[in-house]
Amino acid sequence: MANTASARKRIRQTERRTERNQARKSRMRTFVKKVELAIAGGDPQQAAEALRAAQPEMQRAVTKGVAHRNTVARRLSRLSARVNALAAK
Repeated sequence: MANTASARKRIRQTERRTERNQARKSRMRTFVKKVELAIAGGDPQQAAEALRAAQPEMQRAVTKGVAHRNTVARRLSRLSARVNALAAK
């Protein structure tokens, strides 16, 4: 257990930060799932809208340090390729 006041404060800060980061990560996953469902549904219009909504959420996760920049870039690239392929059909 933490002995010093600074260590106790650090524990409190870490708990708050962890909770916030989990919420951000969960929010990002939810937006990605909406894109996945729209693609699975086969509606290019809805899939494009879902991707447009997901993109800033995913980028925000990068700026907040929740997700890695390259990971988000890769996921966005793959999602947009799938949405474009759906629209081309």
